[in-house]
Amino acid sequence: MERILVINGPNLNLLGERDTAHYGGKTLEEINRELAELATELGVEVVFYQSNHEGDLIDRVHAERKKASGIIANPGALAHYSYALRDAFEAAGLPVVEVHISDISARESWRAQSVISDVAWKVIAGGGTAGYIDALRELTGFLRESPGNG
Repeated sequence: MERILVINGPNLNLLGERDTAHYGGKTLEEINRELAELATELGVEVVFYQSNHEGDLIDRVHAERKKASGIIANPGALAHYSYALRDAFEAAGLPVVEVHISDISARESWRAQSVISDVAWKVIAGGGTAGYIDALRELTGFLRESPGNG
């Protein structure tokens, strides 16, 4: 069975109450519940982790690199400057789907660039919280279609 790490960065624990115009009204717990339900339907295991600390996120990626089949990551603001997190994703050698709830290219200029994107298998941005669902479906399909995966 495929194991997928769903990792969320700084401030995503405040979803549902922080800047709902950009991020919507769903909480991270609600998103995780929806992902867990879909994972059951798809026959995959999902492991959830959120931290406001860059090093904790990096440590979790390292810890999961030999257990997980892939990663869904919303790095939050770390997407724009954390080369250390980028390098952790690259070193893990797993397919990564980078998810952003808002369209980062249409927001402040400093949000337009992600340093994570060049090591991501796919980037999903601007689709709201449904981007997580799309990411799980697409990553699961990719893992099952790729030789040597799953």
